[in-house]
Amino acid sequence: MHLALRLKRDGADVTGVDNFSLYYDVALKRARAGELAAAGVRCETMDLVDMEAARALIDKNGFTHVAHLAAQPGVRYSLIDPAAYWRNNIDAFGSVLEGCRHARVAHLVYASSSSVYGANHALPFSEDQNVDHPVSLYAATKKADELMAHSYSHLYALPTTGLRFFTVYGPWGRPDMAAMIFTRAILAGEPIKVFNHGDMQRDFTYVDDIVEGVARVLSLPPRPAPPTGAPHALYNIGNHRAVGLEEFIAELERLLGRRAVKQYLPLQPGDVRATYAAIDRISEATGFVPKTALREGLERFVAWYRAYYGGERGGA
Repeated sequence: MHLALRLKRDGADVTGVDNFSLYYDVALKRARAGELAAAGVRCETMDLVDMEAARALIDKNGFTHVAHLAAQPGVRYSLIDPAAYWRNNIDAFGSVLEGCRHARVAHLVYASSSSVYGANHALPFSEDQNVDHPVSLYAATKKADELMAHSYSHLYALPTTGLRFFTVYGPWGRPDMAAMIFTRAILAGEPIKVFNHGDMQRDFTYVDDIVEGVARVLSLPPRPAPPTGAPHALYNIGNHRAVGLEEFIAELERLLGRRAVKQYLPLQPGDVRATYAAIDRISEATGFVPKTALREGLERFVAWYRAYYGGERGGA
């Protein structure tokens, strides 16, 4: 949603696509679509698994650029419903690749994830590191997307760029992410689950910084590159700072004016202890530098949360 609004403000003709799945609150998704409609952005209801429909959409609208940010997210949910990840992260992405290939799209930018780094302990994570050992099915599907995109770039000269997002947060975010989960629980006086007994670090990246990076990358399709000559690129996109989970919670407590009730638990299957993005590659290519400090980003998030869900109510 944030990217569509930014591109619209920049003068692009933008069409959004969502299947409005039941994975989380559909009302929130509909409200986002309402924000898009108010700004003059079309939002079509479509399941991208339907290859013919996806191809027809791209052909009909004459898209020159495609930003594919749709997916079945969530590391922990991938342990519960693996089939949703095959369907939405592999099959749907295949439909998008086919649509872009036949329409000769100038550049496809797609969302990968920091999860592809698995249990890698060398921080910060660099695009040069091996990512052949994912520790969750979600991560495996994102790695598969990178391989599929590279193959299409090599075989069909389709310029593609994968962006490995690092823990995005901000207004209108997903209810299954830490900012939303913790805020709702703290306001409701309910316990929050603190995994690995609090020994966790994340490269929390504010959504506006992510959007800035994506917008810059969209206008820079990759050139053919060794070893295969494929016009395919991969970039980390993060805040370039590992923040302790306890620091994140303390900042939310300060903004909400309430103390969190913490339930300390072991590390969850599929989780990793720390993420931290090296961003030299995207900075050199586009000039991207994140600008939003955690305190500033969480202030904006909490202000939106109170406005959307209503003051002190739990809501999400």
